[in-house]
Amino acid sequence: MAHFTFCMLFLVIATLALPSRGQLCPDFYDHVCPQALPAIKAVVERAVARQPRMGGSLLRLHFHDCFVNGCDGSVLLDDAPGFTGEKTATPNLNSLKGFKVIDEIKNAVNEACHGNVVSCADILAIAARDSVAALGGPPYMVLLGRRDSRTASLNDANNDLPPPVFNFSQLLSNFGSHGLDLKDLVVLSGGHTIGQARCTNFKDRLYNETNIDQGFAGALRNYCPRSGGDNNLAPLDATPASFDTAYFNGLLQGRGLLHSDQQLFKGDHGASDGLVSFYSGNPYAFWADFAVSMVKMGNIKPLTGNQGEIRMNCRKVN
Repeated sequence: MAHFTFCMLFLVIATLALPSRGQLCPDFYDHVCPQALPAIKAVVERAVARQPRMGGSLLRLHFHDCFVNGCDGSVLLDDAPGFTGEKTATPNLNSLKGFKVIDEIKNAVNEACHGNVVSCADILAIAARDSVAALGGPPYMVLLGRRDSRTASLNDANNDLPPPVFNFSQLLSNFGSHGLDLKDLVVLSGGHTIGQARCTNFKDRLYNETNIDQGFAGALRNYCPRSGGDNNLAPLDATPASFDTAYFNGLLQGRGLLHSDQQLFKGDHGASDGLVSFYSGNPYAFWADFAVSMVKMGNIKPLTGNQGEIRMNCRKVN
């Protein structure tokens, strides 16, 4: 009863800033498995130490999960006979990484908890937070208690995830359809301060757009030619292994890697220009607002209570 009361009290406070759509709370596993969060953190820190790019990959997994029918772990389901998941959707195919790390986390957590008590959806949310912290970002509080979906939707993954070719109005509309606003769009896009992108996602910008720093574009053309090299990688900002404000600084200089990145700053005093300028010079404000928006995003249509299940293996239903 005390656990439930604390959760409800936290939710009452949280609703002052966030739209609550599920009964999630930060101490959900404190009694059933206090070893759960330390076990997740240990695996994430090892993975990011081995390959810093993995921090951005784990953050992106949580984003791609939440934007398709809510934060329910559906992005982790493998295709199976008679079942098509989300991994082969255009925004995900040959792009999403980190599935083996999630497998490693799930195994470590099940061992630490002596059973299957932590959902894959919660693992994604915690791993995203721990990845950000491992690369120097804010160790924000995560709301927990999600359960895992037994279904996935290839069609919804193709339609609901914003592609890198979206313009500003399309981005704002897409985020709005998930209950997120302009500030959420800007600060969550700031997650691109870690990680890398494939050439295929920014090639058109290098050769066909004018709102790009020409020195920046010229350097990138050396390993992103007009033809071929689609899977070659480039950092999303100047310091891809550090969770800082270099992403916003880059936008001010016309060095946004993706078309959708640069749409947030056009130099015309538009709706998002002021936010980009503000965060570029205020890292602690960025960190604080990023944490709020991540919690808000993590609260998109979670399965709770008796909905869904807790998967034993994140790649398949029980």
